Amino acid sequence: MAFDGITTAALCCELNRRLSGGRISKISQPENDELFITVNTPEGNLKVMLSADASLPLVYITESSKKSPLNAPNFCMVLRKRLQGGRIISVHGQGLERVIRIDAEHLDEMGDVKRISLVTEIMGKHSNIILTEDDNGTERIIDSIKHVSFAVSSVREVLPGREYFIPNTMEKSDITTLSEDEIKDILVKYPGPLFKGIYSSFTGFSPLAASEAAFRAGADADAPVQSLTEDTLLKVSKKLCEFKDMIASGSFSPCIAYSHSKPQEYAAFDLTLYAGEDDEVRSFSSMSEVLEKYYCEKQQSVRMNQKSQDLKKVVKNIIERDSHTLDEQLRLLKKTEGRDKYRIWGELLNAYGYMLKGGEDKLVCDNYYTNEKETIPIDKELSASENAVKYFDRYTKLKRTAEALQVQTENVKARIRHLDSVLTSILLAENEEDLSWIRRELADEGYIREYAPKGKKVSLKGEPLHYISSDGYDIYVGKNNLQNDRLTFKMAVGADWWFHAKKIPGSHVVLKVKEAGEELPDRAFEEAASLAAYYSAGREQSKVDIDYVLKKEVKKPSGAKPGFVVYYTNYSMTIAPDISGLKEVKDT
Repeated sequence: MAFDGITTAALCCELNRRLSGGRISKISQPENDELFITVNTPEGNLKVMLSADASLPLVYITESSKKSPLNAPNFCMVLRKRLQGGRIISVHGQGLERVIRIDAEHLDEMGDVKRISLVTEIMGKHSNIILTEDDNGTERIIDSIKHVSFAVSSVREVLPGREYFIPNTMEKSDITTLSEDEIKDILVKYPGPLFKGIYSSFTGFSPLAASEAAFRAGADADAPVQSLTEDTLLKVSKKLCEFKDMIASGSFSPCIAYSHSKPQEYAAFDLTLYAGEDDEVRSFSSMSEVLEKYYCEKQQSVRMNQKSQDLKKVVKNIIERDSHTLDEQLRLLKKTEGRDKYRIWGELLNAYGYMLKGGEDKLVCDNYYTNEKETIPIDKELSASENAVKYFDRYTKLKRTAEALQVQTENVKARIRHLDSVLTSILLAENEEDLSWIRRELADEGYIREYAPKGKKVSLKGEPLHYISSDGYDIYVGKNNLQNDRLTFKMAVGADWWFHAKKIPGSHVVLKVKEAGEELPDRAFEEAASLAAYYSAGREQSKVDIDYVLKKEVKKPSGAKPGFVVYYTNYSMTIAPDISGLKEVKDT
């Protein structure tokens, strides 16, 4: 997991610096596996969030808070009795294990000073928060946020009165106690890939930290350790020693790595391996800030993905169904392509039918369209004119079928094209309001039912995104098809410039002019095109083709689906979907 031993060491360093000497003034337990502890320090009241959530265990200093239940859980009551009012002595880890210990002193019922520890174990589904105290040299458990009996774990019981210890379930070496040569000697014995050898051999290293160490050493992280040269192994060992020195000195560099503007990884050290064209590494002043921001953005992305699943499923199912329908229609349409043959046979039978004497099953005659011989199958029970009528009827039926299928296929293609644009809008949605607009659009088109009070239509707020170009020009971006139509045909004027990704679903983008006919700087066009690329199905590509044209050239065909427009003359450019240099304006 990303929350590795190095992250824990950086966090312990920060917490120790900011919390030591402070007094615990408030303790709350808003969730079954989550605590908020307020500490009065010289820099003010600091809130520490401790979570033993199996899916996302975390510890960090935060300014946010949660509403506490009216009746505090038992563990919270124990903490208030034994820990509240106590003075924090230190915050430290245990080697490079994912364990954070808050040691404090408090007065017991007799007025004696007692040493007590709040231990947070960041261990995935085994995460826990445990209150312990010293009992004549033995650390014993007072209580824990999760009770674990031998029926649940055969390795360790976590129950009041039991001895506290951290089970050693993995044979790993502590890099902080090793020399460069000792590190190399351990590493060289690993039979698999280098990065796996690092995190499998040394406590506290995640796959990310291992890959970063290999990258800094100029080694291939995926190469087998046994294939590396002595010189490469020495370089890797040296870089691992730099990690050891960083931990010892506390000189951490908290950061988050972004790819295509989305958070990918975080670390307590510089992530130099993120050096791609679409990558960005942002530095922060504290590990707490990194953890809170990263998981807030990550959770927002996860929540949006979960909330949009039902819409994605509906849209994908309809697209799949319509695609099957379209395939069948095209198959039938292909069968009608030879229909002109029957019309010609009917004409030839009318022209050369006199050649038949009776009883023939075919007529061989000249085709005056091709000047070649034509063989026409005939029903010998029918006359020449009756055979001609039969072929004319077949031609007419196939013609009507083709005309109907052409209309139907165009309708299905338009529906699929529209649904592709809706799916893109769902993927680009950033909040619940964006999804509400999409639900409205799907309801208006009859794909889903809109749940609203009887006889009322839910009023949706939300405007197109508003950006300011480097030269001070307003640029607007529609977030869905309904907004696209409103932006293009209500907000924009004929002299404005209109942008859209070429031949792929995407947002309408309008670059507003200040005066009709003015000459805009090239940079304004490029930045508007970047927005059109970013808010399109091509967001993940390195380059996207963009069409742009004066808004007056953009037309909406009668009866067209929301967001669908046509234009017959345009300019084009190819640009990267990078909007990092643009400023979004939050309109009120």
